[in-house]
Amino acid sequence: MEVGEEALAVMFAVVSPHLDERQRRLLAGAQARALGRGGIAAVARASGMARSTVELGTAEIDQGAVPAGRVRRPGAGRPKATDRDPGLLAALDALVEPTSRGDPESPLRWTCKSTRNLADELTAQGHPVSAKTVARLLVVELGYSLQAPSKQVEGAQHPDRDGQFRYLNEQARQQLAAGQPVISVDTKKKEVVGNLANKGREWRPKGVPVRVDVHDFPDPTIGKAIPYGVYDLGADQAWVSVGDDHDTAAFAVATIRRWWQMVGSRAYPDATRLLITADAGGSNGYRSRLWKVELGKLAAETGLAVTVCHFPPGTSKWNRIEHRLFSQISMNWRGRPLVSHEVIVDLIGATTTRTGLKVRAELDRGAYPTGVKVSDAELDAVPLTRHDWHGEWNYTITGPTTRTTAAQFCLEPLASFALVAARPCLPYHPDCVSGW
Repeated sequence: MEVGEEALAVMFAVVSPHLDERQRRLLAGAQARALGRGGIAAVARASGMARSTVELGTAEIDQGAVPAGRVRRPGAGRPKATDRDPGLLAALDALVEPTSRGDPESPLRWTCKSTRNLADELTAQGHPVSAKTVARLLVVELGYSLQAPSKQVEGAQHPDRDGQFRYLNEQARQQLAAGQPVISVDTKKKEVVGNLANKGREWRPKGVPVRVDVHDFPDPTIGKAIPYGVYDLGADQAWVSVGDDHDTAAFAVATIRRWWQMVGSRAYPDATRLLITADAGGSNGYRSRLWKVELGKLAAETGLAVTVCHFPPGTSKWNRIEHRLFSQISMNWRGRPLVSHEVIVDLIGATTTRTGLKVRAELDRGAYPTGVKVSDAELDAVPLTRHDWHGEWNYTITGPTTRTTAAQFCLEPLASFALVAARPCLPYHPDCVSGW
């Protein structure tokens, strides 16, 4: 039975979309052989294929085509860029990492290494290549990826860095075991107030972003927001005072005082001592005279023995408040313009976590001038007792009611460790007798 070209055309129109290049070629060749003389021309007209393609299919059929996993013969297609230009990869690697693998005076040493710039420089060096090929070579061949700088280099470390960590940890552990409050304090990054862009994104109707000012210039009539936080390690609760004046030691202690009045005294009605963990610098730094004077006033007002343990210099990121409170606040207000101090207070107060963090925030409009001088006589009047282990970092300040009975606030002897050879009495007192 003869098959007309119209029937062939219908058959190829129905079947061809479901076949790959090789399968269509073999089908055409087999059909041409089945038609006999004139079959190649008829199939070419019916299928729309080139006559040479049909002839190639008949040749493969005559040679006994077998099922294969590939459509084209090995070696087909353009050669790889690295095969065509063996020096391409080395030249690209030298441009991306000039200090370790190439010339330190590379033309792109101080230039943005975009794929377009890399492609232009490679072409100028005699390695013609496109930006897309450069991107593929970086990822597939050289194992590169786009990465931001990683903050890992801490610089010089104090020799007793680990010892202070152990000492501070043991103080906090014993304080918590005794049911006494332990707080972590610090100042969060100052925030510019106004209708300004804030880092981060949040869900909005498509194409309707929150419109903010083009420039992030601070408004001198509004000022900045200074959040100072107090994080209660035992209760997983926090207090944040948002100031608008200056980040001073007086402001820091005023926030701690406010926390004690509103939260601490109610949560710990039987407390006799307070442990504060703080950074080595800033408004609550161990060198600040005003910090110690203000803590002396706090101890006198509350009757608490206030012990301060500072983190070693350069280790502020280990402060618990950074991870438990400040990071959560930043995530809660991401992508939202901080248009006023009241909005900042509301956003901080609404910060929670799945583990149960609760935050209370308050606006502090008080004046905290900078440049307050503390005389030697004022500092000497503070009832401050330095611990045997790094007394500049660890000290206890007592009030009038606790100074004469300091021995009762001694903690149990610390667990021994190699770097800490301090007497574990908090606060230290000559009349204190312990079993060391």
